[in-house]
This record gives sequence, C-alpha cells and structure tokens, in this order.
Amino acid sequence: MLVIKIGGGAAIGEGGYANFARDLAGLAEPAVVVHGGNAEFSRLSRELGMPPRMVTSASGRVSRYTDAPTMDAMLMAYAGKVNKRLVATLRAAGVDAVGLSAIDGGIATGRRKPTLRGTEEGKPKVLRDDHAGTIEAVDPRLVRLLLDAGYLPVLTPPALGEEGVPINVDGDKLALELAIALGADGLLFFSDTPGLLADKDDESTLVREIDAAAPEAALAAAAGRMTVKVEAALGAVARGVGRVVFADGRAQRPIGRALAGEGTVVRAASVATGGAR
Repeated sequence: MLVIKIGGGAAIGEGGYANFARDLAGLAEPAVVVHGGNAEFSRLSRELGMPPRMVTSASGRVSRYTDAPTMDAMLMAYAGKVNKRLVATLRAAGVDAVGLSAIDGGIATGRRKPTLRGTEEGKPKVLRDDHAGTIEAVDPRLVRLLLDAGYLPVLTPPALGEEGVPINVDGDKLALELAIALGADGLLFFSDTPGLLADKDDESTLVREIDAAAPEAALAAAAGRMTVKVEAALGAVARGVGRVVFADGRAQRPIGRALAGEGTVVRAASVATGGAR
C-alpha cells in the first residue's frame, strides 16, 4: 500500500498529471493519492480580488490567512478544479479514480484556529476569522471501502472542523495521517524539485538519504515548505511507515523513479545506514 502526495505547484500542473496517470495505471499495489492545489488557489484568489495574504509566525513558519471568502476559493480550487482535472486524467488512462475532499465521510477532522498571529509584509498582525486548523483524527473507513472495491481514492484538503466548518489543513500532514491510518508501506512526496536540496537554489545539491535517527542536517537544509515535508516524513517513519521518498513530480515516470530510490529517501533508524533497497 502506497500513499502518494502530489504537490500543487505550478511546475507540476495539469500537464504533469498524465505522467502520474501512466505510472498509476501500471502500479501493482493499491494506492491512495493526496494532492495539493496551491498554485491554482493563488491564481483564483487573485482573479476574485483576494490576493494571498501570507503571515510569518515567530518561529518562521509561513501560513496563508484563510477567511470565509478565501475558504470558498479554496474549495473551488482544491476540491473543484484541481481534483476533478486530476481524476479525469487518471480515468482517461484507465485508472478507476474517485475524487474526494477530506471532508467527505469525515475522512479528516480537526480543530480550527480562528486567530492567526505573526508578521505580514514586515508588520505585526493579529488576523481573526481564520479558517485554518490542524488534523486531530482520521477515519479511513470510506477510503478502505473504495480500495476494497478496486478504486483509487484521490483526496484533497480541506478537512472538517467543528460545526461543519471546512478548515484549511496541510496536505502533507493529511498524507502522513492517512499513511499511518492505512498502515501504508510507503509514502511518496512529489514536488517541483528532485528531492531535498542542501541548497534550495541548486538542484545538484540533492540529499540522497536522511537518517531518521539523526535528522538535524536534513532539517537544517529544509527551507520554507520543505520543513513541513521533512517533519512529516520523520513522523511517518517514527510511526511505522517503512520508507518515505521526496521525489521529482516533473519527471516522466515519477512514481517508478521514486520507488527505484530516485530522490531523497527517508528510512527508519534501524535501516537508514543499510543503503538503498
């Protein structure tokens, strides 16, 4: 069982979905796909007159402020256009895909954090009515039902908050929690880089392997969104996922290459020094 996270960067985009579709059509083991949609979300928000508002916390984490109108735009982008374009591409390749948000069937539920504090464009801000939150529980029953019937579930944020309010949750953490709940053997993260880079501006500085027992160097190399991905990867191997790979979503055979060890491989401490398998 694999959980595959496809990033929402513009460099992957709809054109890259065909590459994933070809690989998934030939995949011998069951899989679940989780996808992002950040590039489309940002584009749509700008068109609607709501340009992205990014807030940096005291610890350096960057978050998007998601008020109620922005959440509607997120639903349109993630659960609407991106999800259905990806499902359509998969089905055209012969993959029996079913598109869902993490709201459906209560797959992922969490708690909303209505106040966002930090700096925006260098100025201290306290923004209220935020619709972002954290995942507190995953219910995999609907996903298992689809898998048992031979379907490929294709999931996306948002998750479900209190009183039926959608909440913006991190897609990497959604993939992580699903991998744990489903007992996945592997978790593959695809983005618009070859993997974790020691220098984020130089693709020749690919970090080939992360030792989960000594992750300090990897966390130091991670920048921006990669910090969240590395933390999710470490959490996955600590909680029983055998192998995690950060791989290039722009490649012609992205899944095949990742399974062959192309990218950055994260393994549990007991096997991290044993070389590629």
